[in-house]
Amino acid sequence: MRGYDKHAYEPFAVTVDLAVLTVRAGALHVLLVERGQEPYAGRWALPGGFVQPAESAETAARRELAEETGLADVSGLHLEQLRTYSEPERDPRMRVVSVAFTALLPDPPEPHGGGDAAQARWVPYDGARPLAFDHDRILADAHERVGARLEHTGLATAFCPPEFTLGELQQVYEAVWGTPLDRPNFRRKVLATPGFVAPVAGAARLTGGRGKPAALYRPGGAAVLHPPLLRPSREGRPA
Repeated sequence: MRGYDKHAYEPFAVTVDLAVLTVRAGALHVLLVERGQEPYAGRWALPGGFVQPAESAETAARRELAEETGLADVSGLHLEQLRTYSEPERDPRMRVVSVAFTALLPDPPEPHGGGDAAQARWVPYDGARPLAFDHDRILADAHERVGARLEHTGLATAFCPPEFTLGELQQVYEAVWGTPLDRPNFRRKVLATPGFVAPVAGAARLTGGRGKPAALYRPGGAAVLHPPLLRPSREGRPA
């Protein structure tokens, strides 16, 4: 464009960071990588990296996830943008603006380090910090976002396999919210919420107990839960 000087402004970089969450053995876990390079070499961090000139932020997020953790072809990956982090001093190398994503995975495989990540592993959420850069804040924001969305949407099913029991669904809520739920009350609320789950005809799964096999369900397709499924600390407050 005539008259426009692209060098008139100081350049800065754009990165992506991913808060990848899953439920394993009844507990919320986050995917972390050990940094293999400075800054913060040897420290644990969220997967991520620089956005290349010819790719979108979402494309970069999927590429970095594959390069740093080996999770290249993950079925059931739910990826959504969280927010942008742009504090001037958040990266000691240069001015860096990060587009952060939240990713949810059911029954994920074991990761392995790659690219500039020395190793990768699933870590219990409660033991994940402190992290490099401002990743503690990003992880906390992702946790709060997911916890809030579980109240008003069917997002919890993104943690589950395609067919799941109500017990497995309850386990997701308990892991993310960090509180036990009353089983009969939870079951009643889920089945009374239109479009939350749909039964899988004739399907059942043994759950390890001595009782009869548990019925299986799939996501019901509702974009919004009405009424919402509020966490115990918020019940009784206006929706």
